[in-house]
Amino acid sequence: MSRLCIIPCGSRKIWDTNPSAAGSFPAEQAYTGALHRKCQAYAARFFEHWAILSAKHGFLLPGELVPGNYDVAFGSGHPDILSAAQLASQARSKGLDRFEDIVVLGGKKFTVILPQVFDEARSIVYPLVGSKGIGHMLQRLDQVLASGKEFAPDAADGFSG
Repeated sequence: MSRLCIIPCGSRKIWDTNPSAAGSFPAEQAYTGALHRKCQAYAARFFEHWAILSAKHGFLLPGELVPGNYDVAFGSGHPDILSAAQLASQARSKGLDRFEDIVVLGGKKFTVILPQVFDEARSIVYPLVGSKGIGHMLQRLDQVLASGKEFAPDAADGFSG
């Protein structure tokens, strides 16, 4: 089965939390927020292939370098937000469009843009969309990580693409 997990980057970054941090960092180290860290733990545990989605940099593979701090988020209206067409082009160039089943660990904002990017995917599932905020998302991630079993395919609170 050809699967990909996409996780959100988060607004907290290593440059915010470590005053001595300078220069580029691998994407898997650059984002330090609680939700990102839990999502990354989930993706690394249950998926061979995963990527971080950044509004500014697009799809980042774990070892790809993030050049420095930034403050760009989907839905913010910032001029540096990548469009669905730009993300689709990037997904093709990185070979991410080859995956048939995609699990997205993020909120509702991803349900609008990712079906445009992965329009040929067999399924896009958003298991955290029905959560009642970040605290509930963290709790759900803690539960599945503790159980050692990933979210059930139908655990998307009724939302899949």
